[in-house]
Amino acid sequence: MLLREGAVDTRSRVVARPYPAFAPPPNGLMSTVFSDIEAAAERIRGIAMRTPVLRSEALDGRTGRTVYLKPENLQRTGSFKFRGGWSALSALDAETRARGVIAFSSGNHAQGVALAAQRHGVPAVIIMPQDAPRLKIDNTVALGAEVVLYQRATEDRDARAVAVLLLCYNGGRKIQLHRGMWMDM
Repeated sequence: MLLREGAVDTRSRVVARPYPAFAPPPNGLMSTVFSDIEAAAERIRGIAMRTPVLRSEALDGRTGRTVYLKPENLQRTGSFKFRGGWSALSALDAETRARGVIAFSSGNHAQGVALAAQRHGVPAVIIMPQDAPRLKIDNTVALGAEVVLYQRATEDRDARAVAVLLLCYNGGRKIQLHRGMWMDM
């Protein structure tokens, strides 16, 4: 449903706001974002698979536009999440990375971080809901991560992670939550 400016859809509490078709970012923002993208691309070069860009005439015809597809299911672990996991771990200094990582995920991100940690030779703890697909849990464990399950409906995953961190520190294991590694992509 299209709403005129200022109108309120009482069923969904959506307020229509005027947005320009394109609003350029503030000075310096685009170059910072693009340089971050370039840095991440350099970190994954030669590590992540270079997946093709495909076209589909059928989709082009149905949409009336040119549609490009990036089959990231061909990537290591079956999704693009490995790219982010590798990039994030590679961006850490060696001493910090050696302490290990902790992440939240129901599956694809868990596997991406687990594989990245395995390849870096560092420990990974993945906090996963108990109702995550069994295959995702098993694959994450097979990639060398320690999986800690929590009950999504009754437990706070952040509190569960803090408990894991305290256990790791008090137990002498080297796991550290570092600079936004609470990764839930």
